[in-house]
Amino acid sequence: MVFKRLLGSLGVGGPTVDTVLDPGAARPGGALPGQVDLVGGTADHDVEHVALELVARVEAEQGDHGEGEGVVVFGRHTVGGDFRLAAGERRSVPFTVPLPWETPVTELYGQPLGIVLGVRTELAVAGARDKGDLDPLTVAPLPAQEAVLEAFGQLGFGFRSADLEYGRIGGTGQQLPFYQEIELTPPPRYADQVNEIELTFLAVSGALEVVLEADKRGGPFSDGHDALSRFTVPHEGPAGPQDWNALVDGWVRELVEHRASYGSHAVYGHESGALSGGSGTGTAVAAGAVGVAGGVVAAEVVDEVGDFFEDESEDGSEDGFGDGFGDDGDA
Repeated sequence: MVFKRLLGSLGVGGPTVDTVLDPGAARPGGALPGQVDLVGGTADHDVEHVALELVARVEAEQGDHGEGEGVVVFGRHTVGGDFRLAAGERRSVPFTVPLPWETPVTELYGQPLGIVLGVRTELAVAGARDKGDLDPLTVAPLPAQEAVLEAFGQLGFGFRSADLEYGRIGGTGQQLPFYQEIELTPPPRYADQVNEIELTFLAVSGALEVVLEADKRGGPFSDGHDALSRFTVPHEGPAGPQDWNALVDGWVRELVEHRASYGSHAVYGHESGALSGGSGTGTAVAAGAVGVAGGVVAAEVVDEVGDFFEDESEDGSEDGFGDGFGDDGDA
């Protein structure tokens, strides 16, 4: 797959590239280690640079066409270059690149959430560039994120789906051009008040911002509406002194009651973006109303995650692009 694409852009007999990430899940704000393995072609080549791009599959509004999907670059790092790769030479370029604090979570307790992240390798040789290697990126939650999700599960909330939305949440410190939404189904005691709760994590180096949005049910004399609240917690997670179940339950009660001091859509509204060239409606991640900590994503969704990487590697086609974020200035 990778080799066919390299032959197309760098010529028959050009070098090949394979990126290998270290085993295990990365974490938001942490380091992503690995190495890029190069094999020289039939002649010597001058490698101008080896760069890595962090990419995400996101959903976005497509104007009159509804919602579509596209690929957003949310980080770029040059990890090597300016050397000669001899014919047939094998060379490894080790790297350790930082992940943004807002990097989405792709799994919980080893269970995939249906979020698609990847690391794409660009090799520049003699003026030709090839983005030829795309590897899946697995990201586990920070301790505080895990504690919040565990508390929701203990309180009886179920995992419904997770996706990435292109756009911004107004009134927050959001840095990336997209945000992750984790949709939760309410337990019986809240079922008559809310249809679902959407959870977004916006981490920074010193704390975790938690944004909750409730799709509130209407009553006999009122229509349903959304309510947003925002909370901040330290990074310690379960190791800290917090009673997380009580803390999260308090958040939910305040969200359902929608107290004015915690803001509203007037302050914390969603500002949706758009990606050009989308390919239609995004796929929902159906998991059923099971506990958050034990939620299992449907097998067909996991298959689609794998299909994305296969399709990208085989023909390089992408449904759309957002603006790159976090470019390190690589030419």
